[in-house]
Amino acid sequence: MKTTGNTILLTGGGSGIGRRLAQRWHDAGNVVIVTGRTLSSLQETIEGRANLHARMLDVTDPAAIAAFASAILAEFPALNVLVNNAGIMRFENLTARRNLADAEATIATNLLGPIRMTNAFVDHLAQQADAAIVNVSSGLAFVPLVAAPAYSATKAAIHSYSQSLRHQLAGSVEVIELAPPGVQTDLTPGQATRANYLPLKVYIDQTMALFAQFPTPSEVLVPTVVLLRDAEAEHRYPDVFTMVNSHRGHNG
Repeated sequence: MKTTGNTILLTGGGSGIGRRLAQRWHDAGNVVIVTGRTLSSLQETIEGRANLHARMLDVTDPAAIAAFASAILAEFPALNVLVNNAGIMRFENLTARRNLADAEATIATNLLGPIRMTNAFVDHLAQQADAAIVNVSSGLAFVPLVAAPAYSATKAAIHSYSQSLRHQLAGSVEVIELAPPGVQTDLTPGQATRANYLPLKVYIDQTMALFAQFPTPSEVLVPTVVLLRDAEAEHRYPDVFTMVNSHRGHNG
């Protein structure tokens, strides 16, 4: 993925990792469009930045995605990068019958959202020079957090889906998986100040350095997430599983 001169569409740009990535890509000389469901948060992201644009979008709504894609491509025909970042994380107790609203919302946002967004833009991206799709998964794609089972499962699915997508789009659209570790954001209550999480600025600095490599890694993994990514291959899975689950929400 080239570092400048792109037109980038990033979902979930109203806070946390999405906001900071959008601003850093904007600083690097890219036109960036951020989406989300809360206009006030998006406006904070774009404040004072001429080529950083905010658009409302609910990625759980298939009809909204279809209408949005048509409108955004008419407005930004040079769009060449899609970043599927929007996500939610809910803690769930699986030990008894329960309302499945949290699990269903997680799947709709974290898995169906990226699948639908990719489907809406893939024909256009395949015709663009330097096209890329960035799918945001998680360290929990590789070692689950048992307190967040649907979240961990959706991120594992995004990892798998990205591999298939990369193979099928080889030669036309670059597919990159971005797998964060636990980062100090507002993804879950108290996470922004949790001591065993990576400070957001540190994470973004490390991530931007990896995106600047040529060629861009197919999996953008900062050092603290490699422990999870390689746990099974290095026969450390039981120990890493215990470590992750000894702290509620250890890695996001």
